[in-house]
Amino acid sequence: MSRKAFITSHGATCNNWINSWSFINESQKTIIFGAWDVHVKGNKTLILSKDWEKNEKGYTNPAYKQSIQHIRFIESKGYRLMTFAMKYGESRNGKARIESFTRKLERKFLRREGDNWYAINEPDFTIPEELDSSTTYIEGAAVTISINNYERNREARNKCIDIHGYDCSVCGFNFEKNYGNIGKEYIHVHHIIPIHTVKREYEIDPEKDLIPVCPNCHAMIHKINPPLSIKELKDRLSKQG
Repeated sequence: MSRKAFITSHGATCNNWINSWSFINESQKTIIFGAWDVHVKGNKTLILSKDWEKNEKGYTNPAYKQSIQHIRFIESKGYRLMTFAMKYGESRNGKARIESFTRKLERKFLRREGDNWYAINEPDFTIPEELDSSTTYIEGAAVTISINNYERNREARNKCIDIHGYDCSVCGFNFEKNYGNIGKEYIHVHHIIPIHTVKREYEIDPEKDLIPVCPNCHAMIHKINPPLSIKELKDRLSKQG
């Protein structure tokens, strides 16, 4: 079975069967990436890199543009990530070619590290304070919380708390009131504006853009993608009460 026949047997397609690195099944909200054996690094596999945007002649790879779009579907539209293993080979002119591939799809989760995107075996579920701020973890249906530099900026965080206090803006929980001294001055800070809308030149407003939330509420805000608003989570909480 050819690669094309294998992909189409799973209801997926692409813009160009010769040059595509990724494929999409819109009806099942699934993105499929080929995963080279040479890109396996421990428990993760590199499936896309900014370094692959240009070819050796300096032209933009059409496959890169398509794959970036597919990545966005996983990040923002809740598409599932699937991969199939490929064995690396080279043609006579030294270009990469698929020597063989495994005719089996595997469920994966997406992790972004800088300008690289990896397929990982299991979703991470970590509270924001524990995450490395240089890494973004994303799973299609978003059980993973992403943390960003705005939430970790100490000066902006302190100004936010000075304005809003240490009570959770969703449930009202206060750590010091419930746990005593051990909970003093402890709270998460949530960045209200969706991360994908923020530009590099963006200047944060600690009063309007940041808000204190407890870890539980912070986790629930990021449980889906795009994240819930404070009001939306409050409404869900009040319905359960």
